[in-house]
Amino acid sequence: MKYKILPLFISFLFIPILTTNSQDINIIPKPQYFSFGKSTLIINENTLIISIQQSNKSAEILQKYFKDDYNLNLKSTEFQSLKKKSISFKVDESLANEGYELSISEDGITICALDEKGWFYAVQSLIQYCSSNSYFSKYEKLIKLKEVRIKDAPRFKWRAFMLDEARYFKGMQQVKMLLDEMALLKMNVFHWHLVDDQGWRIEIKKYPKLTEIGSKRKSTQIGPLMWESPMQSAEPHEGFYTQKEIKEVIQYAKERHITIVPEIEMPGHSTAAIASYSWLGTSKKEIEVPIKFGVGKDVYDVTNPRVTKFLKDVLDEVIALFPSEVIHIGGDEVKYNHWKSSISVRNYMKEKELKTPADLQVYFTNNISKYLQSKGRRMMGWNEIMGHNLHFYQNKEDTKTTQKLAKESIVHFWKGDIDLISTAASSGYEIVNSLHSYTYLDYRYKNLPLSKAYSFNPIPEKLAKKHHDKIIGLGAQMWGEWIPTNGEMHFRVFPRIAAYAEIGWTKNENKNFKSFKSALKNLQKRWKKKGIYFADNEFVEKNN
Repeated sequence: MKYKILPLFISFLFIPILTTNSQDINIIPKPQYFSFGKSTLIINENTLIISIQQSNKSAEILQKYFKDDYNLNLKSTEFQSLKKKSISFKVDESLANEGYELSISEDGITICALDEKGWFYAVQSLIQYCSSNSYFSKYEKLIKLKEVRIKDAPRFKWRAFMLDEARYFKGMQQVKMLLDEMALLKMNVFHWHLVDDQGWRIEIKKYPKLTEIGSKRKSTQIGPLMWESPMQSAEPHEGFYTQKEIKEVIQYAKERHITIVPEIEMPGHSTAAIASYSWLGTSKKEIEVPIKFGVGKDVYDVTNPRVTKFLKDVLDEVIALFPSEVIHIGGDEVKYNHWKSSISVRNYMKEKELKTPADLQVYFTNNISKYLQSKGRRMMGWNEIMGHNLHFYQNKEDTKTTQKLAKESIVHFWKGDIDLISTAASSGYEIVNSLHSYTYLDYRYKNLPLSKAYSFNPIPEKLAKKHHDKIIGLGAQMWGEWIPTNGEMHFRVFPRIAAYAEIGWTKNENKNFKSFKSALKNLQKRWKKKGIYFADNEFVEKNN
């Protein structure tokens, strides 16, 4: 992201972090530019928070922080005071979207931004700065802060964390906890994987059996052998979100400047839906919600008008709930043998002059894209939606396609080599890079240590520079197959989520793993206080 650097920030008082700096700022993600001064600011109950109407919500967050963490009651006003030191919110139209300037001096704190997002992110930085670069006297009821100036803006516009609840339902309390930590880390997209073979977790009023049947399974595959395990829990698992609960979570995220992007899988990973309504499947057979993980037993019969009507009905209710411009449709791991064995599907393909199953998938996907566009939305899907051959179980001939994916689509890259990203970028598609070997949080630390996670660059080294702007960001995925408990989820997510936050925000040349680990100690104190069961330093070091 480009923005003008004011002359003030070229002076000796404000230097980029690439130059020698004797002290780390201990903020994650690390700001793009910062410089320390020699003076000290004292904050006490005489300090005023001076806000304008547009920044009142951020001012309230800051006011609550000082009350909860320091028992300081700071008054808020819209009137400037010449007698008292203040924390002042101001508009600066020269700043980038989501960017901010934060200045702390002996005279007070000034927070400048273009809009509410920038003020919010500035407040998150100030909170982290206060908790790691301050002296607090409980008896004198004051905080001493070292002078600093920060100018900051994100590297990427898409900074996502994905939670898979289709496999194990975690519930609203855990989702809100994750949203809180994302907000502090300036992550702005919560990718909510609500539908898969092993569970349907969102209420669809027109099709009540999706939750009456599809949200429940009789047992669950467990054991150290994982995918090959013959062991079962012999305990039922269930859970889903009502539409009222979905709205509550969306509002909670909105207050933290996080967009929730729902993922409704199609045409594969659809067994839970087919178990609810057997006519949705290609085989039309009665099946149950799977108790084993892996790719499901059937896929949607996308050649049946009744099935496409069902999918559009579901999307209508999803669109009515979620304000997100982007709707994720999955599109991964479709086993084409289901379509190949169906006479009616083969006849449909012949009628539409679709030569391969990949042709059929792209044709179907484009129709969904067109429908979403008619509703003012935009489709996103895993990179199989381009017809890519990514799996050993797919016949190469089946994945050849002459169909061209709708240009408005966002390609969510998770598997494949640089050629596949280059093809997508050169064809004009926007890409979110979630290469599994660097971003899958269900992977053990020995396979994906913190250092490897931190080293990820969403823009591949060999990608032609002319295509760099097509990489709009990254996603970190918490897949849930082998993560049954909240504590196990915490352990896999924390601290690696902080690494992904810094990747998404901080320019690659400004990152430093040693500085990151130092700043991480401050977050670990917060997580411990909040009851988040993170992987501690000793464990992380052993697995780096």
